[in-house]
Amino acid sequence: MTAPLHEPTAETAPSAAEEAAAVAAGEKAVQGRSLGRIAWERLKRDKLALTGGVVVLVLILVALLAPVITNLLGQDPDVFHEDMIDPLFGTPKGSLGGVSGDHLLGVEPVNGRDIFARVLYGARISLLVGFLSAMVAVVLGTVLGILAGFFGGWVDSVISRVMDGLLAFPQLLFTIALVSVMPNDLLGLTGSNVRVFVMILVIGFFGWPYIGRVVRGQTLSMREREYVEAARSLGAGRFYILFKELLPNLVAPIVVYTTMMIPTNILTEAALSFLGVGVKPPTASWGQMLSSAIDYYDSDPMYMVVPGVAIFVTVLAFNLFGDGVRDALDPKGSR
Repeated sequence: MTAPLHEPTAETAPSAAEEAAAVAAGEKAVQGRSLGRIAWERLKRDKLALTGGVVVLVLILVALLAPVITNLLGQDPDVFHEDMIDPLFGTPKGSLGGVSGDHLLGVEPVNGRDIFARVLYGARISLLVGFLSAMVAVVLGTVLGILAGFFGGWVDSVISRVMDGLLAFPQLLFTIALVSVMPNDLLGLTGSNVRVFVMILVIGFFGWPYIGRVVRGQTLSMREREYVEAARSLGAGRFYILFKELLPNLVAPIVVYTTMMIPTNILTEAALSFLGVGVKPPTASWGQMLSSAIDYYDSDPMYMVVPGVAIFVTVLAFNLFGDGVRDALDPKGSR
């Protein structure tokens, strides 16, 4: 009897390393993505939003490092340079408002203060008021909005009527009247610091009803969801449900609305400074620079263009970034 041409061979068992690799590959294949990762991947695809975010980060760094940058350039926002001013007309010597290697954006009419240095210091005031007043509004709006939406009844009625009253109140006129009667010393603050403090409180106080309405509406829709009913059936208390079940699900709309609120607050601060009820001279402010530039818009247009462009770029960057964050956090979005 002839032997078989091919003898059967024993099947080789996989090694431990191969088994570990297969298990790792299987785990990687079924690995899910968190909501934060999904939002970040969506945001990365939005080039306009990323550009706006980069500009916002640059503005924040420039505002924080304003003293360092001006020292490196050898300029001070409050130092006069009368030698740069034409004594006959009171306008800067040279073209484009006195732009030169020493004064990158020119100098102010009459006194000759460096515009670049004052724009950097003006960014500190605008961003400080914009961010801190938004924080005040977010804290008040989130707390009162979630209480109104969750408890309902008379609590909802009282908070909602307060929101309606504040939304109908003339914020700008009230701020002008309040700042005008503020003393120069308040709670250890003096001069422009008092006005900055008052602007932060007033803008934040009148801004919370907007975010309060958003939070209230979201809370009304979420308080009857299955996970809230499950927490109730397990004996969870009201405040546990509020801060452990509802509040984490409100983070996305709160973040989105905050990014939209900051540029509005920056514009409000600029408007108040333009009207003369913002920070006091010689403290630099973009709105104050625009107000001073009205008398020289025809003879020195650069004095008006520079702070105007600074406000425009800042607000545009925040709006682009806010739109991108809104689209990235939208669970129904496809981008």
